Amino acid sequence: MNRNAIAANIPNLITLARIFAVPLLVWLVIHGSMAAAFWVFVAAGVSDALDGFVAKRFGFVTKLGSYLDPIADKALLVSAYVTLGQAGHISAWLVILVVFRDILIIGGTLLFHILGRPVEMQPLFISKFNTLVQILLVAVLLGNLGVGVPHFGLLPTLGLLVGVTTVLSGLAYLGQWVFGLSVGPIWRRDQNRQPAAQRGRMERGR
Repeated sequence: MNRNAIAANIPNLITLARIFAVPLLVWLVIHGSMAAAFWVFVAAGVSDALDGFVAKRFGFVTKLGSYLDPIADKALLVSAYVTLGQAGHISAWLVILVVFRDILIIGGTLLFHILGRPVEMQPLFISKFNTLVQILLVAVLLGNLGVGVPHFGLLPTLGLLVGVTTVLSGLAYLGQWVFGLSVGPIWRRDQNRQPAAQRGRMERGR
């Protein structure tokens, strides 16, 4: 592998390092090392910003990176919520919402691929805001537990925001998918290719 190929994969290597940090974060939380867990989470957040900056600044954007980056983010956040929930620091209902939403999105994407209708996941504004408040909740909580950073009573508010935006984000993706199934031009074209007799039988069977 030449130097140019190595340089082009620097953002992907940073993303992979963030993925490998997930089991470390889980281990630290399980063993009550909240200070170390806080700094690992902060480092992961910095790496998220860094790989995106390097990729865009130097033109190192790759298809692999476009898949790895959201996988790394989901793995980090879901693992953090499940582990902190198991430790009793995050309410079970909130952990369930966060995990169920991500399962819904991943499952829906896989289903569309199986059906031969790959979808490009364009993050919605509500989804971006949801990710932001999810990160803030974990950061504030770990900062408070690990290094004594005061949360100024923000944790209940952040928890509520995470819950509300998680539900709204999940519903938004569902609506987008259902709308695409109903009126999407790709689906309409395939329906129009069906023989008239077959379409008639389908319409009569509704």
